[in-house]
Amino acid sequence: MLKIYRNLFFLGLLNFSVFLQAQVVRSVEGVSITVSNLKSAIAFYTKVLPFELDTVYITNDSFLQSLYNLQDSSLCTETAQLRLGDEKIELVEFHSASYRGRPIPSASKSNDLWFQHIAIVVNDMEKAYKILEQNNVTHVSTMPQTLPVYIPAAAGIKAFYFRDTDGHNLELIQFPKGKGNPKWEKYTDITFLGIDHTAIGVEATNTSLDFFTHFLHLEVAGESINYGVEQEHLNQVFGAHLRITGLKATQGMGIELLDYIAPPGGMPYMADTNPTDVWYWLTKLKVDNVDAYYNLAKNKGLSLKSLKLTTLNKALNGISKAFIVSDTDGHAYLIYE
Repeated sequence: MLKIYRNLFFLGLLNFSVFLQAQVVRSVEGVSITVSNLKSAIAFYTKVLPFELDTVYITNDSFLQSLYNLQDSSLCTETAQLRLGDEKIELVEFHSASYRGRPIPSASKSNDLWFQHIAIVVNDMEKAYKILEQNNVTHVSTMPQTLPVYIPAAAGIKAFYFRDTDGHNLELIQFPKGKGNPKWEKYTDITFLGIDHTAIGVEATNTSLDFFTHFLHLEVAGESINYGVEQEHLNQVFGAHLRITGLKATQGMGIELLDYIAPPGGMPYMADTNPTDVWYWLTKLKVDNVDAYYNLAKNKGLSLKSLKLTTLNKALNGISKAFIVSDTDGHAYLIYE
C-alpha cells in the first residue's frame, strides 16, 4: 500500500511538472500597433526607417469580435506585417461602424502608464540619427544621449526617443561592447539591426513582476536605476528617476518595465481603451498550451479582454487559437498557439 501511495505521489509531481512546463511563454514574437492610416504608417516604417514589408492582409472574420471583444458585425482590420532583422511588428488599422479610434493624447509623457515603445538597435547612432533628422522626425529626446558611468548597468549605452506619424514612441539604442544581447555584436556593416525589446510604463515593479514572472513565467534578465541629466534629456521628463527591469522568454525580443520613482503624476492607462484607439499596443506571446494559460488567467482573476478563448476559422500568421489579457497597468498581451 505504501508503495502505491509513493507511486501516486511521484506521478502527481510529474503531472504538476508537466502542467508548469505547459505554461511557459516560448517566445515574445513581437508587437501589434494600432495606426490611424495604414498606408501612411507603412511609408514611415519602410521609407524613413528600413523595415521590410512582408505582407498586407485584410481580416473581416467573425472571430475578430470575440478576440477583441468588440461587438460590431462590420469590424474589419487591415494589417501590415513588417520585419527588421530577425524581429517582426504589425501595424493594424481598424474599420468599425461602432468603435471610433481615438488619437494618442497630445499631452502624453514618457512616465504615463500607457507608454510603450520598441527599441530599435543600431550600430552607429550618429548615422542613424542623421537619417531621422533628414526626414524631420518628431523628437522626444533633445538629441541622442550617452548614459553615464554612474549608472553601471547602462553606462555607455546611446539612446534616442522619437515618434512615428501617429505619435507612437520609438527608441534608437546602441549598445557598447559587452552590453546587451551578444547577437548585436556580430553585425558590422548594417546601421539598423533589429528590435531588442518593447518597453512599458508600470506603476510598481514588484506588483508587475507577479504578472510577468508567476503568470507568464518570464525570466528577469537585468535591472538598473537610471537618473541624471542624460536621462531627463532622453525621456523629456524633468527629474526622471526610474527603475528598469528587463525580462526575457526563451526566444524573441525582451520586455522592459519602466517604473518612475520620480517624478509623480504619470497618467494611468485609460480604462475605456479599445483596440481601435491609436495608443493601443498588443504584445504577442507564443505558448505551447493556450488552453492551460486561459484557464489559469481565469482562476487568477486576471483582466481578460477577449470575449472567450477564440479559435480562428483558419490559422492566421501561425495563430490558431488565442486570447487577450492585460497586466496590472492595462497593457495588452495576445497569448496564442
